[in-house]
Amino acid sequence: MSVAANPSKYTNLRPARARSLGRFLAVLGPGIVVMLADTDVGSVITAGQSGVQWGYRLLLLQLVLIPILFMVQELTVRLGIFTGRGHGELIRDTFGPAWAWVSAGGLGVATVGALLTEFSGVAGVGEMYGVPRWASLPLAAVALLAVVLTGSYRRVELVAIAVGLFEFAFFYIAWAAHSDPHALVSGALSIPFANKEYLYLAAANIGAVIMPWMIFYQQSAVADKKLRPEHLAPARWDTAIGAVVTQLVMAAILVACAATIGRTSPTATLSTVGDMSHALTPFLGPDVGSAVYGAGVLGAGMVAAIVVSLAFAWGLGEVAGYRRSLEYRPLQARWFYGVYAASVVGGCVVVGLWPNLVSLNVGVQVMNALLLPLVLGFLIALARRALPAAQRLRGVYFWVVLGVAALTCALGVFGGFSGAGVLG
Repeated sequence: MSVAANPSKYTNLRPARARSLGRFLAVLGPGIVVMLADTDVGSVITAGQSGVQWGYRLLLLQLVLIPILFMVQELTVRLGIFTGRGHGELIRDTFGPAWAWVSAGGLGVATVGALLTEFSGVAGVGEMYGVPRWASLPLAAVALLAVVLTGSYRRVELVAIAVGLFEFAFFYIAWAAHSDPHALVSGALSIPFANKEYLYLAAANIGAVIMPWMIFYQQSAVADKKLRPEHLAPARWDTAIGAVVTQLVMAAILVACAATIGRTSPTATLSTVGDMSHALTPFLGPDVGSAVYGAGVLGAGMVAAIVVSLAFAWGLGEVAGYRRSLEYRPLQARWFYGVYAASVVGGCVVVGLWPNLVSLNVGVQVMNALLLPLVLGFLIALARRALPAAQRLRGVYFWVVLGVAALTCALGVFGGFSGAGVLG
């Protein structure tokens, strides 16, 4: 049938498509934000060190982690939409207060480690331009407090996305590095499974992808945004796009460092953002080595600091029971905003007093890998018990998720202990 014969059929498609696009744009946010935060300062340094020490041998892992990351975060989306509750609250209501506090303890440990790396990175970027820590850290704290204390959830989300987009600078750095395609492919397929140092960095990369605060943040954000079952499909797309983007950013950093520093100085130790910037300068020029790299790190650190601090404020509130939502004003939810502010200010103060904490970056990611059994164990248990029957993990997909989670936990824990010398 021609368009002229039945014009209404085609004109009716336009409003339907417009509604679908509008729904997607309205839902878009939690997945993108948490994934941009996933590529935080610690992850940047971990990916860079991976490229320096092992060339392209950890590149394949970055791509393999894409579906695993999506699988994990999709469960948080499902839990947030169909229960309307955050992760900590759901654990408390399903398994009791004791287990809820255990999960909050794990979140607290991960939060401390993450904030130290984020603010160390922010301070490092400032020092690249001659700005001392006593100036850069208070400026960062004021900006982070202003974003959250003066805005609604949607405004915080938009600011976080805008800041996180600076991470796209790493794609330019990877392109400017001019890596050899043949060496890239052959290196990615050459994996030294028996090497303890390799396993340690592999564990760090796994820990850099799946972090406790990501699960708390996205589930709480979905609940705070009041997404409903009809939003499940666009929320999944939001998460899938974020998972692909964050791992491509990690791959870009690894490729850039492998093609430049790793080719000429494979024993270089890059423990600070300044080290990485200065090491890249001879290959990419001073403008790219400093300005572009600095923009990427600053975006990564700031968006991660927002997400990590909010995740802790939400998660602790869900367990302790205090009022928690970005839709409340500060005086209406004093504890929620107080915990957020204390996290931001405390992180800045600690980094200002102990300037060498950024050297803990890779270790923090390994710590996240060691927390995976606790984090994924709670997540899968909730997906089996707390969801409505039609949405629960079951059948073949349950065993796939369980198998992937078990393998990821085993690799992370074994790599961490082995690399640290615990297993001999």
